[in-house]
Amino acid sequence: MTEVNSVSVSEYLELVNETLRMIPSQDFVVEGEVSDFRIAQQKWISFDLKDEENKSVLKCFMTVWQLKVPLEDGMRVHVQGQPKVYERFGSFKMNVQSVIPVGEGALRRAYELLKKKLEDEGLFDVSRKRGLVRFPEKIGLITSRDAAAYGDFVRILNNRWGGVSVIHTHVHVQGREAVNDIVQAFQYLNLLSESERPDVIVLTRGGGGLEDLHAFNDESVARALFQSKIPVVCGVGHERDESLCDFIADVRASTPSNAAELIVPNRQDVLYEIENMKSHMEDRVTDQISASYNIIERAISLVGYILEREKDRLGILRSNLIQKNGNWLSAIGENINFFTKVLRQLDPKRVLARGYGIITKGAHIVKNMSDLEIDAQVGVQLASGSFVAKVVSVKKKSQQKLI
Repeated sequence: MTEVNSVSVSEYLELVNETLRMIPSQDFVVEGEVSDFRIAQQKWISFDLKDEENKSVLKCFMTVWQLKVPLEDGMRVHVQGQPKVYERFGSFKMNVQSVIPVGEGALRRAYELLKKKLEDEGLFDVSRKRGLVRFPEKIGLITSRDAAAYGDFVRILNNRWGGVSVIHTHVHVQGREAVNDIVQAFQYLNLLSESERPDVIVLTRGGGGLEDLHAFNDESVARALFQSKIPVVCGVGHERDESLCDFIADVRASTPSNAAELIVPNRQDVLYEIENMKSHMEDRVTDQISASYNIIERAISLVGYILEREKDRLGILRSNLIQKNGNWLSAIGENINFFTKVLRQLDPKRVLARGYGIITKGAHIVKNMSDLEIDAQVGVQLASGSFVAKVVSVKKKSQQKLI
C-alpha cells in the first residue's frame, strides 16, 4: 500500500491562511452590496457582501471601531481587508479593514445616517461656534497644492488684504489617502506652539459629487474639525454643495474664494471705514470745541454780569461809608474837643500856674508828710521852673492852724 502524506484539518487550514496572507490586501478592493448587517455586543460587526445577481456571497467581519461610515442593508460599498479561513467554523471570511460606500444612492444614505448621528450628538450646535478675528496674522490652509481651490484662495486673499502669513498643509482632497491626510493636518496645526499657531484654519477644495466629497463627509474628519482648538472656516465645493464639515465648521463659506472673503476684509472697505471714522471724529471734536466755546462765552457773560453787579454794590457801599464816615468823624471831632478841654483843665501846668508846686524826693512825688524828714533834700517844681530845697522843719497836720 502506497504511503500517503497527510495533515490535520487545523494544519491544512493554517496552510491555507498562510497562503492567503501572502496576497497583498491593498491590491484588492471588493465591491458588493451589504446584506444581513449585524452588530454583536456593541463590539463585533458582521455582514454579507453580495453581487448584484446574488450568486456569490463574501462573509465579512470587523470591529465597531474600524467602521467609519454608517452601514445598512442594501448599500453598495468597497471593502478592503485580509481574507482568512476560521479554523473553528471552517468558513472563509474577510477581516475588513475599511469600508467605503460607492454609488450615489449608497453615499447619500451613508451621508444622511452619519449626519443624523452627529446632529444628535450636538456637533452642529450653533451655540458652540466661534467668531473670527477681524485682522488675522496667520492662516492655516488645508487643501491640495494642485487644486484650483488653493490658487483661488491665495489670489483672493492677497487681492483683499496683504501681509498675512499662510501655513499651507498639503493634503489629498479625495481618494483613500484624503481622510488620513486631513485628520493629520488638523492635528499638526493644533499642536503648534501658541506663537506659531494660526488664528483660523481654512479647509477647502473645489466642487464635485458625493463620491468626490467623501472625505469631507467622513466621521473622522468631522470629529477632527469639531475638536479643533482653532476656529475653522469650511469652503468645500460650490454653493450648492453641502458636506458634514460645513455644518460643524465655525463659519461656512460657499466657495474657496468666499472663504478668503470671509477671513480678511477688503482693504478698500477698511480705508473707507477709517475715513468715515476720521470724519466722524473731526465732527465730534468740532462739536466739542463749539460747545466749549459756548460755555466759555456764557461764563464770560456771567462773570461780566456778576462783576457789574458787584461794582454797583461797591458804589452803594462806598456812598454809605462816606456818609457814615462823615457823621462819625464829626462826632469824633466833637468828642476830641470835649476831652481836650477836660485835659486842659486837668493839666498839672495850669495848676502850677495858680501858685501850686510839685515836691519830689528822689524819683517819687511827695504826697504825705511821713515821706519827709528834717534835712532831707527835695525838688520843687513850679510853673516857671524848679529848685532844690532842704527841709528845716516838718509840721504835722494836727499842728497846722486853721485860718
